[in-house]
Amino acid sequence: MLTIGQLAAYAGVTVRAVRHYHQIGLLPEPERDASGYRRYGATAVVSLIKIYTLAGAGVPLSQIGQMLEADASTFTEAVQRIDGHLREEIERLEASRKQIAQLASGDSLALPPEVVAFLDRLREIGVSERVVEGERDGWILVAARWPDYIREVMPGKFTQLDDPRIVRLYRILSELLEGGAGDDPRLEESADILAGLAEQAYTSGEMTHHDLAFDLIDALAAESDPRSKRLLDLMRERGWSGWTRPERLAEPPG
Repeated sequence: MLTIGQLAAYAGVTVRAVRHYHQIGLLPEPERDASGYRRYGATAVVSLIKIYTLAGAGVPLSQIGQMLEADASTFTEAVQRIDGHLREEIERLEASRKQIAQLASGDSLALPPEVVAFLDRLREIGVSERVVEGERDGWILVAARWPDYIREVMPGKFTQLDDPRIVRLYRILSELLEGGAGDDPRLEESADILAGLAEQAYTSGEMTHHDLAFDLIDALAAESDPRSKRLLDLMRERGWSGWTRPERLAEPPG
């Protein structure tokens, strides 16, 4: 006959665990002997080992009691059902591990590889990290809202980087974010480039609010940057309202 401490040590669990199994009804609690101690026999040892083994395999404690009382076929069905749940949980955890691993790379978080490659290309042509970060955050929103859109448009985005105007615009934005006044003449140049791209898209019938030409300025248009309002005014002077979704004005302001 074993004390609760000896029982726990034999089965490889803690005394606290044994008492918990008593409380939830998994392991019968023996009466105290004449000395006031609870004594456990071989049956209790076997039961505790089964409970500990099932719990260690991931079986919820709420189901262990039924499994211990089940016949062979019912026990097998229960094991298969639990195994299925564990497989699903493993898949979920593996997916979580992949997402956590992506945190280290920054760009890969919530973005498909096509966009990551595009951001790397921006760095290669000299775009500043602040502009790249703004571009990345914009693509995160696009990818979440229109996941199938990414693969469709990314080849065109790479092709657009062959346009020297777009490369120049990216570089101007990089320079402005590194330091520039509200009346910086490069804002005028940016507005000229954007208006030219808008006119080209409008004439060719390719106007779309997802076009790269109208998203390039998003990094600069942060609410905290007062130069975004100045650029918006410059676009209106050139006959366009906005830059992310430019629309031709009926008549440019005089």
